[in-house]
Amino acid sequence: MFAGSRMGLNGRFRAAAERLGRLMAERGIRLVYGGGAIGLMGVLAKSVLDHGGEVTGVIPDFLMTLEVGDPGVTELIVVGSMHERKARMFDLSDGFVVLPGGLGTLDETIEMATWKQLQLHAKPIIAVNVDGYWDSLKGLLGAVVAGGFAHPAMPSLISTVDTVDDVFDAAATAPLPGREILLSHLQGD
Repeated sequence: MFAGSRMGLNGRFRAAAERLGRLMAERGIRLVYGGGAIGLMGVLAKSVLDHGGEVTGVIPDFLMTLEVGDPGVTELIVVGSMHERKARMFDLSDGFVVLPGGLGTLDETIEMATWKQLQLHAKPIIAVNVDGYWDSLKGLLGAVVAGGFAHPAMPSLISTVDTVDDVFDAAATAPLPGREILLSHLQGD
């Protein structure tokens, strides 16, 4: 799960995080997230816990020293760097849901999509497009294709839904990364 370390200005972002946490707990889905007690990520973790679910946080040591780690989660894993955090979260996750967030959320999402493009995994990546928050990301991915830097199917690496209620169906039906996304430019397309 990737989500902002800030709340954002739209109250629907918080509502989406709270609802997603409840839905995850009801389905018995363990949350793996960035380990912070702040922002949307903290709201999500608290919601999962409040509804009887389990939460694993993965946080770099330097963020723990800034006291943003959540000691109340089921399991808190402290790692040495942001790179280790992403790798550990990847290893522990069956898929990735993206709520609104900033550069860190964007970085994590793009890296998981890149790894998927490189055929390193086939896990679903679902962006929850609350009030059109991720429309610009969809536009950017389209511009990458239009500019000739990616196969036309590349944007499908990240599925987009409008509500958290649609996350689980989208995860179950997320397209697998086709090899053409990786290899088409090597074959003269």
